[in-house]
Amino acid sequence: MKKIFAALLSASFLLSPMVVSQASADDHRRPPVVVQKRVIVEKKIVRPHWKKGYRVNASERRRFHDVNDYRRYRLAPPPRGYRWVRADNDYLLIGITSGVISSIIAGR
Repeated sequence: MKKIFAALLSASFLLSPMVVSQASADDHRRPPVVVQKRVIVEKKIVRPHWKKGYRVNASERRRFHDVNDYRRYRLAPPPRGYRWVRADNDYLLIGITSGVISSIIAGR
């Protein structure tokens, strides 16, 4: 039994270089694999970061949506002369006449 095992082990050592050389020869016969990458650049829409005290101009005010049902969004009632507006996903408390931002609630 030991002689058979020794013979098989020595045969495997002798035949392994031939198997490796055959595999490397096959690699040279195949055409090279070309991988093409497609790069997609997505442009992020830049929205303004609202700050307290910032004066909102008329063109920006046109994009706002008035929030009449402020309790639905868990907002405090606006003081006299102010109103809640929704800009993208943020809620802004702005002065009606001046357009100055008094308070900001980030998207809820």
